[in-house]
Amino acid sequence: MMRIGQSIDIHQLVAGRKLILGGVEIPYTLGLKGHSDADVLLHAIIESIIGAMGLGDIGKHFPDTDPAYKGISSMVLLEKTYQMMCEHHYHIGNVDAIIMCEQPKMAPHIMQMRENIAMALHCDVSQINVKATRGEKMGFVGRGEGIVSQAVCLLEED
Repeated sequence: MMRIGQSIDIHQLVAGRKLILGGVEIPYTLGLKGHSDADVLLHAIIESIIGAMGLGDIGKHFPDTDPAYKGISSMVLLEKTYQMMCEHHYHIGNVDAIIMCEQPKMAPHIMQMRENIAMALHCDVSQINVKATRGEKMGFVGRGEGIVSQAVCLLEED
């Protein structure tokens, strides 16, 4: 049996925060605002996996009102999501994700993101795809006010 999940996540760019995407700290003057490390890419992937299992959304499992998740690495949340997959007898078929960000350039960091995600989900890096696009100066992404990520995953039953 196969199950498909999809998600979108959006975070505002602000001063005084690190920019972390796909578990990679990216040098930049702004970072993403959020309760955890605000890794918008991992949040979209996590929620796509949770959705594929029919278990609600990321907020149900990792609420931003819980002090336990304050400042937590989203890599830890992805690992916890992998444990949920195991408990429900699923493994990754593939993940396809996109980062929508005007600046900084994502290309130099994408392979490390893919490797981080594959490691946490116990799958081959070839099963993880991450790509990026710009806002072309349009909308809040184009103005550099925030970053959006979308993800789709295919889960296969063990």
